[in-house]
Amino acid sequence: MIKRILFVFGIALLILLIWNGSLVLYAARQGYGQLKIVWNAQPIEKFIKDPTFPDSLKSKLHLIEEIRRFAIDSLGLKDTKNYQKLYDQKGEEILWVVQACEPFQLKPKTWDFPIVGIVPYKGYFRKQLALDEGARLEAEGYDVSIRNPGGWSTLGWFNDPILSGMLKRNEGDLASLIIHEMVHATIFVKDDVDFNENLASFIGDTAAYYFLAAHFGKTSHQLEQYLHEDQDYRKYSRHILQGTRALDSLYQVFQPDEPLESKKERKQNLIRHIMTSADTLTLHTPRPSSNNRRLPNNTYFMSYHLYQAKQNLFKQELEDTFNGDLKQYIVHLKEKYPYL
Repeated sequence: MIKRILFVFGIALLILLIWNGSLVLYAARQGYGQLKIVWNAQPIEKFIKDPTFPDSLKSKLHLIEEIRRFAIDSLGLKDTKNYQKLYDQKGEEILWVVQACEPFQLKPKTWDFPIVGIVPYKGYFRKQLALDEGARLEAEGYDVSIRNPGGWSTLGWFNDPILSGMLKRNEGDLASLIIHEMVHATIFVKDDVDFNENLASFIGDTAAYYFLAAHFGKTSHQLEQYLHEDQDYRKYSRHILQGTRALDSLYQVFQPDEPLESKKERKQNLIRHIMTSADTLTLHTPRPSSNNRRLPNNTYFMSYHLYQAKQNLFKQELEDTFNGDLKQYIVHLKEKYPYL
């Protein structure tokens, strides 16, 4: 009986490798890359007790402990072992995320993975693998971008460590990031990354105000700095989302027989207009001029849609239904959307 079970299991594994060989290889690489980070992460206490570790970074580690406790006690996010260790990146990037989009349609390229379902990006712990994937997608005609994320959640599969690069962030940005990733470990809906990322962004950005006010005070420099940065980001995001709608309208009127070069020119002209008009936005901290940067492609606009398009919907539900009580809103969301 045992031999028969092992034989059937072996056949099933062989079939899986034949039909999904690339997926199995990708999962193995990702698992190895994540395990390497987790294995080499060290307890926070080790760095705090190290006399050579900068005091400014020690204060950030203490702050992350406070952010984590606030997210659990005051927001009701899941208590995990995340962010209790530190991985030293040694000043290097460790993850590259590939995104792709149709060139004349705001439709992202997606990948279907076990458990999390359909996602519009693909991560690599080796830069060359990300570059190779990007080159393959570009050869297929997609708009492609490759970026380095500030953090990510493994959704409970591993104990996510603090990345040393996170310690460069200011207090408000750090609070938003940590809470954002903790939301992913608490509420995550399969096959709906658009909802997941928008929700995590909304809760992270909103809760950062609460944390800064409670920890530093309502008149603190940290809260004022975050307020200005957040206002700038929201204003810029609204502009880009408006540009996203303009691009979608343009693509809708393209005719099948329109020459490719004509489509490219009209697309580039509109993107150039969107980006140069962003230079006229009144911000607390002006952004670098678009004249000094390469024009983005469709993946840039889809990223803003992925993280920011539903912010007003969540805000309205929070205010109208829960009278601004973020903890009660999170309780509602956990009940409505069972974790995976």
